[in-house]
Amino acid sequence: MLDVASVELLNSRMIVADPKATRVLGLVGWSGSGKTTLITKLLPVLIARGLKVSTLKHAHHEFDVDLPGKDSYEHRRAGAAEVIVSSATRWVQMHELRDEPEQGLAQLLRRMSPCDLILVEGFKRDACPKIEVYRAAVGKPLIHPEDRHIVAVASDSPIETALPSVDLNDISAVADLICDLAQPLDAVLAALDRAQG
Repeated sequence: MLDVASVELLNSRMIVADPKATRVLGLVGWSGSGKTTLITKLLPVLIARGLKVSTLKHAHHEFDVDLPGKDSYEHRRAGAAEVIVSSATRWVQMHELRDEPEQGLAQLLRRMSPCDLILVEGFKRDACPKIEVYRAAVGKPLIHPEDRHIVAVASDSPIETALPSVDLNDISAVADLICDLAQPLDAVLAALDRAQG
């Protein structure tokens, strides 16, 4: 059972649930640093705080969410530009780029449905506020000294940095950082647009 002080602390770290106040924060790090694992651990904690959370992930390789032989797969293979599949439990929209350029982070964020928080995995080079996920065993250098958009670090070992930093394995502390540092969607989109300009 939480005491009054704990409840007040949790409430102070919640993002106001207002569709116009969607906030965004990225998680970046080298391959193998544990970004996806961290997000899957963070989601239940953030949801328990009363937040509606969405995610946006960048893939560096070709991927497919469809299966050969399924009707939707056959529709795309036959040349459909977009396919929506809907059921009583979920819907998915697939857009084939064909000869179009890859969508940028700003374009994708504009497609997201209203929510309290969007966690962005990847998009390492974009002008979006980000937490660096750092695992020493990966053997790669820290990213934040070269990226002014990284606003904090979650590491599995102590590091020297002027940025706020927390233990990567302390999920509650990482969730606190996210709630404290996530930026309004409008501000993130403006920064992304300026960087493209």
